[in-house]
Amino acid sequence: MKILVTGGAGFIGSAVIRYIINSTDDSVVNVDKLTYAGNLDNLKGVSSSERYAFEKVDICDLPELERVFDQHKPDAVMHLAAESHVDRSIEGPAAFIETNIVGTCNLLEVARAYWSKLPETQKNSFRFHHVSTDEVYGDLPHPLEEANACQRLFTETTSYAPSSPYSASKASSDHLVRAWMRTYGLPVIVTNCSNNYGPYHFPEKLIPHVILNALHGKSLPVYGAGDQIRDWLYVEDHAKALHLVVTTGVAGETYNIGGHNEKMNIDVVKTICRILDQEIGKSGLSEGYGGLIKNVKDRPGHDRRYAIDASKIEKELGWKPVETFESGLEKTIHWYLENEHWWSRVLNGDYKLTRIGEAL
Repeated sequence: MKILVTGGAGFIGSAVIRYIINSTDDSVVNVDKLTYAGNLDNLKGVSSSERYAFEKVDICDLPELERVFDQHKPDAVMHLAAESHVDRSIEGPAAFIETNIVGTCNLLEVARAYWSKLPETQKNSFRFHHVSTDEVYGDLPHPLEEANACQRLFTETTSYAPSSPYSASKASSDHLVRAWMRTYGLPVIVTNCSNNYGPYHFPEKLIPHVILNALHGKSLPVYGAGDQIRDWLYVEDHAKALHLVVTTGVAGETYNIGGHNEKMNIDVVKTICRILDQEIGKSGLSEGYGGLIKNVKDRPGHDRRYAIDASKIEKELGWKPVETFESGLEKTIHWYLENEHWWSRVLNGDYKLTRIGEAL
């Protein structure tokens, strides 16, 4: 099977490609624009494979997309290319509309034209897998504010109520994907995942940001009281789930993918500090790395709680996460400690561990 993966040089996309090349017999065509968060270093271990091809292409470039489909003739598409950082969407929403909505529309149209010309057998087996987020659902009641809130989870039928420009753009793309199946018959699948973490994570996101700030002796910013709750999913568990969906999932279905790990942000930060204290000592800090924690102004429109019911994918496709939050976080921290060459190259670029998206 040849799978065209958009955004394959990004955090989740590169994990998907590493899994496919290392653990299956499938081939990959990686289509990536290589924005600030796209990094071919994420794929050094697999890029020499005969089953891997790279195309530096923007999904907003329709003629180039048509060329890629005509040249490589994929059996399936896994669409992960997206602008994904909420803080950046607050500061500059236009890029999110362009990539996440217009880019998805372009990809759907090129995929539809390609699919419509396939022989019947290939047409029936073709899949367009759109990878999305639980943030499209909005937020859930918080246990500090409502009794029995923990019983409320996002399911595949939860109504959409996006809060940020990022989640609104992803919700729009989800609707487009489903419309292309209803209107044109394109065989699509949508997955919505919880917060990912793990190796090769660009350091604007919470966990790598805290790890690297701590290693540099910088303050560890916690938005508001830090009581926002997220469900954490180890990226390599997610990659396995995504490949399972594109190869065995049912066209027209949606699958929620979560890690069964609800944690308050402040507890995530404190756990990172505790592990760092154990692994490398307190580095002259009297209170350990926890002494660097600093509460800062909250993000505008910050969602209170995300939590996924992932029972459908477990029952229907047999997937469940392998890593607990604790085991996955320890692996992640060890990876950053052992791979300074990777994150130092990232920090030598435009990104400097600074906050964006604060001002309204």
